[in-house]
Amino acid sequence: MSLTPTAAASPRIPELNWTDAHRAEIQMRYSDIDTNHHVNNGRYGEYLENARIMMFRDLNVPHDEGHNVLARMELDYVQEIHAGQKLVVESLVERIGRTSVTVVARILADGVACAFSRVVLVNVDDAHRPREVGAALRSALAPTLVRP
Repeated sequence: MSLTPTAAASPRIPELNWTDAHRAEIQMRYSDIDTNHHVNNGRYGEYLENARIMMFRDLNVPHDEGHNVLARMELDYVQEIHAGQKLVVESLVERIGRTSVTVVARILADGVACAFSRVVLVNVDDAHRPREVGAALRSALAPTLVRP
């Protein structure tokens, strides 16, 4: 999916190199819909989490390098998502720090940007202590880095 004028229409969703983003198609479930016939706001976080998992898988992040915990999540709801719309999450890596990775993403419904998120993932060891982001993880994520 290419960047369309409708996909970046909201000033709450930054203009980034979305054409380089990882794209994950998300299957909407009947249980995602609330009594107002739109996706319940709690489901957005699940969609974003599933998209990050797919991104790490599709970028061939080595399992031992991609062990992380969610430290922070920001989520801007821009527009409702309704039952039956086609969902795609586009994700970019905004920053790779010493022990963390910041991922930005937008949720598109029928090509229209409906939400924007920024999460900080802390790379951890088996005891869940922060550890440095290794060269293999940096290399795997490089194609999705935000560019100026």
